Amino acid sequence: MTLIAETGPTVFETVESEVRSYCRTWPTVFERATGSRLFDEHGRPFLDFFAGAGSLNYGHNNPALKRPLLDYLGGDGITHGLDMSTTAKREFLETFRSTVLAPRALPYKVMFPGPTGTNAVEAALKLARKVTGRTTVVSFTNAFHGMSLGSLALTGNAGKRAGAGVPLTHTVQMPYDRYLGGALPDFHWFERLLEDSGSGLDHPAAVIVETVQGEGGVNPARAEWLRGLADLCRRRDMLLIVDDIQMGCGRTGDFFSFEEAGITPDIVTLSKSISGYGLPLSLCLFRDELDVWEPGEHNGTFRGNNPAFVTATAALDAYWRDTALRDRTLRRAATVEAALGELGTAAAPRGRGLVWGLEFEDGERARAVCRRAFELGLLVETSGPRDEVVKLLPPLTVTDDELDEGLGILSRAVRHTA
Repeated sequence: MTLIAETGPTVFETVESEVRSYCRTWPTVFERATGSRLFDEHGRPFLDFFAGAGSLNYGHNNPALKRPLLDYLGGDGITHGLDMSTTAKREFLETFRSTVLAPRALPYKVMFPGPTGTNAVEAALKLARKVTGRTTVVSFTNAFHGMSLGSLALTGNAGKRAGAGVPLTHTVQMPYDRYLGGALPDFHWFERLLEDSGSGLDHPAAVIVETVQGEGGVNPARAEWLRGLADLCRRRDMLLIVDDIQMGCGRTGDFFSFEEAGITPDIVTLSKSISGYGLPLSLCLFRDELDVWEPGEHNGTFRGNNPAFVTATAALDAYWRDTALRDRTLRRAATVEAALGELGTAAAPRGRGLVWGLEFEDGERARAVCRRAFELGLLVETSGPRDEVVKLLPPLTVTDDELDEGLGILSRAVRHTA
């Protein structure tokens, strides 16, 4: 594929901040998108195995979501509603209850904390500390929970933490599943610190965990490890928070990524694909007895994104009233795992559902694979502490032919950079 070079500095380079990142990885100007493909302004197609960092589980401009949105806007529906009661919010809450909460017997209240995932995490932290009267929150090695200060304090990546500019406090990190390679029994170190009055660890308010660490390198926790963690939290009087911002909404197969382990967290954070259309929306879910908020105690100007309620409702109606999408995602997981397993990289491919990681010996090789994939018409990104993992996040609605095409392009990119 021939890439057309810009002549002279672009407005992105002269006006936009140096903080921009994805546009450096994919140096073209995108114009439109549909399904699993993006098209740049020159009409070049790119198969999207990035899916808005997991915000587009149902693809770009999905007709089942776009039509209700256009109808709503065409009828002068409420766009900005703070936390006022609106018809769009009512329909979303009713549909979320009937398609997600009730079938799983989940005892959750729904909070709209703000537009992004880190808003949901901040609300979860504030609530856990308010309920317990304690300050310390435990997270795990290689975790990623967001870029605002509370969320960043839980995040493991040294580069991201350094951007805070202030001390990141009231958190402590513990080894994630298999971080020590099985050298110690699960939670041996954690439980020892909890029971030792000389350890210096204050009794935590909560533990927050990703069932699959996305930015940390696509590290799936075993179901038995998650069950052990839930049991530890119960025994030691700590709230369990599951950050399902990237792995929820069907990414691992089930609607929630923790369903496979058979656990019920005390608090769950959702964002990214909950709106279904890439519109900003986040939820903080928690057990009814934890709903100790005073009115307005936690708020935000953009927590009432009514167009996002409309598309979220449409997504739940279209994809979560039966198990068809879940079953298809789980079948395709086997296809991806088999294809990646033939590439002979530094480690076996790892993932669940339609999130997979391919680890290389170093970050430069992984970045080279992503660059070559882009040249061949595929969008994939790196993850992991050294950017050594190529991460695949295709839309859950990707067709079999598109999945095969993308895996074929990735295979060529790996061979070309060997």
